[in-house]
Amino acid sequence: MAWRQFVLLAASIGFLAFFSHRPAAFVPLAAFLLFGFLSLRLMQAGATRLFVPLLIVAIVSFIWLKKYAFIPSSLFLHATYVSLGLSYIFFRVLHLVIDARAPHSTLSPKISFVSYLNYTLNFTTLVSGPIQRYNHFASMQLAPEPLPLDIFSAAPALERIIVGFFKVNVLSLFMLMIQTSCLNSLTAAPTINERVFTAVTIVAIYPLYIYCNFSGYIDIVIGVARFLRLQLPENFNRPFSSQNYLVFWSRWHITLSSWLQTYVFFPLMLKSIRRWPSSALQPYLNIFALFVTFLLVGVWHGQTSAFVFFGVLLGLGVSATKLYQVLMAKCIGPERYAALGRSSLYNTAARGLTYSWGALTLLWFWSNWTQLASLARFLGSRQIALLWIAIFLGSSLTLALWEAGREWLLSFQFENQPALSSRYVRTVWATVLLVISIATIALLNAPPPDIVYKTF
Repeated sequence: MAWRQFVLLAASIGFLAFFSHRPAAFVPLAAFLLFGFLSLRLMQAGATRLFVPLLIVAIVSFIWLKKYAFIPSSLFLHATYVSLGLSYIFFRVLHLVIDARAPHSTLSPKISFVSYLNYTLNFTTLVSGPIQRYNHFASMQLAPEPLPLDIFSAAPALERIIVGFFKVNVLSLFMLMIQTSCLNSLTAAPTINERVFTAVTIVAIYPLYIYCNFSGYIDIVIGVARFLRLQLPENFNRPFSSQNYLVFWSRWHITLSSWLQTYVFFPLMLKSIRRWPSSALQPYLNIFALFVTFLLVGVWHGQTSAFVFFGVLLGLGVSATKLYQVLMAKCIGPERYAALGRSSLYNTAARGLTYSWGALTLLWFWSNWTQLASLARFLGSRQIALLWIAIFLGSSLTLALWEAGREWLLSFQFENQPALSSRYVRTVWATVLLVISIATIALLNAPPPDIVYKTF
């Protein structure tokens, strides 16, 4: 156990060292980590009266270090310092402090400083998650007997790394190149149809790009962590198969959604129900809590007004979905609404609408207010309407064909299981992906796309 702790801590510190050669650049991050550990110790010692002040200091410190735009720039530290991974460290620190304060805390009564550093600085989860809970981490890192590491666990881990490498270095690279090329050629498109097609490609390809980029990175770190005898939580579960925006966010960045559900949504719902104990109001309190929770998701992603608006769009997406479910269940009855949800045509349209809304929310990930205003003026209202109609119809049809094709391929059986999941097919598939990845890197001689979520 001591050896595993030493190896992980050394690897994490070595990983951090790549981001700056100046020790002073790590001082703010080190101070935030130390504050988090002292807050944890105070909560475990029973100083619960300090919980709210400590929580406020932690949140204000995070906002200050991340340089949110509503704070005067004169108040910021003007020296360059490392803030990479701070957003994910922030979630882990809050989780520890909040859970340590709970009357029946399940946290270990003595979390050592080394265990705390390994949990918060774990290099496999530092840059872009996933957001792991401490008990899950400690059950493997501090176990007397580590997770087994044999051919049956190493082979899937290696396969996961190869698949992730292919997603990041091939799929996301080509998608980014296509989007960049379309952005550069949009103003030169001679006809309306070509303009609309080019604009559709720009907007519609980005969700696929960010999925391959982010989920590919997560695949890599999950595979790497398994070789360190750690099993990280899953962060994606076929999100584009979701039939509504609520389901989408239960399958996209799963650990972020789960964290916010536990520490924001449920407490907000509980306080609201206690304040207004009416069964008739409860569905609408649920809708309000969803909006607030996903507004915070947007605010967490960035420091400018664009991300506040991003949070508003997220909140509108999930709260409107929930309101629709409530009203439909009232209007046509739960049984008929459930039957409607089993209709293939209804699900096809629902997936297309979910994808289209997701593409709309992500506009501010690759652009800004000025560029979007310029693009809107260039296209005009009629072409913008055509753009979103085309994205809705195209994504509805494409995702329906994808689901049907996937179901058809999984219908082929080998050794009483889908042939695609047999070790023979997976070995060949992983080998092909590795060869394609190496060939792409060698032929293009281009750097892989940056990991989008490390900026958050």
